[in-house]
Amino acid sequence: MVKVYTSSVIDAPADRVWATVRDFNALPQWHPAIRDSRIEGNHPSDKIGCIRNFNLKDGGNIRERLLALSDYDFTCTYAILESPMGVRDYIATLKLSPITDGNRTFAEWSAEFDCEPGRSGELAALVGQGVFQGGFDALKRTLARR
Repeated sequence: MVKVYTSSVIDAPADRVWATVRDFNALPQWHPAIRDSRIEGNHPSDKIGCIRNFNLKDGGNIRERLLALSDYDFTCTYAILESPMGVRDYIATLKLSPITDGNRTFAEWSAEFDCEPGRSGELAALVGQGVFQGGFDALKRTLARR
């Protein structure tokens, strides 16, 4: 089992950050790797069990299922159903915590998954730096413009 953890501090209040990331279908609005996204079956994007189907700018397609969403805890947990990355049993959680000193947000994004032997380092770097840190960096830029 590969475990990936990335954290960051965002210069915006947690409720404002949550308003941006809470929508399970809003990745294209703030993550630079995502070209477009849709929720299958026209379900609400905050319905537990809904599936987002999105295309990456590099042409890849990913399907993910929303497993948990908490407005109280500012957390979202999801599983990858299909992906070109070669991961199995992928579960990820995005969690936000208020930092009261300066009204900022501590953001954590973690994942656990299995993969082919010999690919764990490559995939951990791709997920941790490319997906998670890349997303945090873009989220900071997006919130700074608003």
